[in-house]
This record gives sequence, C-alpha cells and structure tokens, in this order.
Amino acid sequence: MRRLGLLAVTSALVATFLAPSSAPAAAPEKQRATKVPALQVTNAVTGLDIPWDVKNLPGGRLLIGERETAKLIVTHNGSKKVLSFPSSKVWTEGETGLMGLAVDPSFSKNRRIYTCQGGFKKGGGHDVRVVAWKMNSSYTGVSYQKVLVSGFPTTSGRHGGCRLLIAQNGAMIVGTGDAAVGTNPQNKRSFGGKTLRLDRFSGKPWPKNKWVRSKYKAKRYLYTYGHRNVQGLSQRSDGTIWSVEQGTDRNDEVNKLVKGGNYGWNPVPGYNESRPMTDFGLKGKQRGAKWSSGNPTLATSGGSWVYGKQWGDLNGTLAVAALKANRVVFMKFDKAGKLLWTRTPDALRHSGRLRSVTQAANGDLLITTSNNDSDAVIRVHPKL
Repeated sequence: MRRLGLLAVTSALVATFLAPSSAPAAAPEKQRATKVPALQVTNAVTGLDIPWDVKNLPGGRLLIGERETAKLIVTHNGSKKVLSFPSSKVWTEGETGLMGLAVDPSFSKNRRIYTCQGGFKKGGGHDVRVVAWKMNSSYTGVSYQKVLVSGFPTTSGRHGGCRLLIAQNGAMIVGTGDAAVGTNPQNKRSFGGKTLRLDRFSGKPWPKNKWVRSKYKAKRYLYTYGHRNVQGLSQRSDGTIWSVEQGTDRNDEVNKLVKGGNYGWNPVPGYNESRPMTDFGLKGKQRGAKWSSGNPTLATSGGSWVYGKQWGDLNGTLAVAALKANRVVFMKFDKAGKLLWTRTPDALRHSGRLRSVTQAANGDLLITTSNNDSDAVIRVHPKL
C-alpha cells in the first residue's frame, strides 16, 4: 500500500475523533489534552527497506528487522551492521516475512533475542513461527537456539501478524493474523487470529492459560481469540495487555486483552469482510474494542504505552502508529479502560506510513516508517 491522497488522509483524521455508535467515542473537546509537548522528530536510522520492528539493545544500540529482505540490523553511534542471520530461510510473501522482534529482559546474561517470521516446513509448504536466537558478544551475528512455536497458518502471505511482547511476568505474548481464512479466528484448534501465551525459554504453553490441558496443541497456547490481524501488543503499567488490530475498510481496533476472551471476528461463510469486527451475535460473550477508528480505517499497526513526565499530558497514553493515515494517534484511557480523548500531533503526520512504536531507554519514541523506499527509524523527542 502506498501513500493516499489528501482526501483519504482527511477522512482518516475525522475517523480518529468520530466513532460509530457501536464503538467507543472520544470525550468532549474540553476534556482533551492541553499540556502537550512540542515534538522534535529526527532520523535515527536511514536507508532501510520496510523495517517492521525496532527494539532497544544495551549501550544505545538498536535492533531492527526488515520484513521483505529478512535482514537483521544493529545500529550503534551512527554505524549500521547487517548481522550474520539466515535470511534465506525466512519465507517472505505479501505481508509476511521477518516481522516482530523481542529482546530478552535478561539479555545482558543470556544474549537471547526472538523473531516472529515466515518459515519453510519440512516436506514443503510454509508457516509463521517464533524462533529464539543468541546474539554474539560483538553484535555481528546470531546463532540459532530453537523454534519456540510454529504452525501459524499462511496462504498468500496476507494477514501474517505477527507481534511479540515479553510481559512483566516473563511470559511471551504473540499476536497472529487470520491468514485471510474465515474459519480461523473462532477455531480454537488454529493458531490464526489469536494472541498466544507461552514460556519464552521452553516454548511450552504458559501454565496459567485457560485451556492449557486441552488435547489440541493450538488451544493450549491460546490467550485470546476472534482477532483479524494483530499488529501491536503493549503492556500498561497496571499489568494489563493491549492489542492493536487492523480492520477491514472500517473499524481498526484497540483491545484490552482478557484471558480466554473472544474479540468477535468471524468472517464466514468464505472470507466475508462485510462482517462486523466484533460480532455480538455470536454465542457467548464477546469483548468490544476500547477504541475503534470507525469508517474508514487508519490501518493501525504497532503501539506502545508512553511514560515519562517529559510527555506532559501524553504521559500514560497509548501511542498507535497508522500506515494508511500516515500518523500517530495518542489515546488516553482511564483506569477502567474507558477512552477519554485522542491526540494526533502534526509533527507526526509528515513521515509517511508509520508501522512500529517503541519507547527508547531515554523516554523518546522510536517509530519505523513503511514507505517501500528510503525507510527510516525516526526518533521523537518531547520538549515541554
């Protein structure tokens, strides 16, 4: 997808602040943020090709993965090194390739990083999988450790997911896409259209998962289900985990995840994208979105909770990147998860398509662009 014209961007801006009656709406203008810092936007890393994710490494280094080239890159003090990494063993097609990254919280001791990527199956075919690697001491390459979990469905490469998050309790959370197969999101025997929870060392299902004793492999890993294409995962300071999900031609979503929750995507028969993102007519309880774009979508992608006094009223907001709408939307929720207001700074509307958001060690935001040519990691520094 390329940049849209002025009309589409203008429409997307309206959708940021107006939601249909079935979706949470923004609070009145008088309740919106008033003390918002000026944002200094600079290029932290340039010359990239669809950088899908960026993560912090010790000493100010950054770990970057490119989706289509399947390159792992480390940058430090202006230098940029392509790591020794088996890029040729990553299956890349459409929206699938080298996607989500995670750095182990004990990286200084175990040197572990994680990738969510397309892979080739023995005997033919392909899937999406989570792989553990060990970084060498010189930050020039990684060695294979193990596949933690595999078998996420793929078709044309559409809706491949795949975001990684290591939670405060040490569990790994994985967001997956539905592979554009209508039956996947509601099928608990499929990894597609889910969030998963697992042990990041053994790869086994997290012992407190709702269906951990199921006889079906995929079901043992399930944290939540009924998703379309999970593109963002972030944990709030209160311990709650939130996802960012892309809608069809309407209703991108931000969801507060609850163990065992059904988020209502059920595009059947076939792959019927006229179905609602949250179908409250399904059997059982469905979890509604905490924020929805309305019509049209912004093509929301990565998101990160933002913390630090330097962010003023944006402190404690969820910063969500948008691809189609070329912006970042800061969302303020109360303690119960009710949307209070949104803010879309003009400084973050001029870098094209924005994909991933990570908070740097010094409190700045690191955001990857996805313009298919001359991409970058931009650094966003707040100045009150």
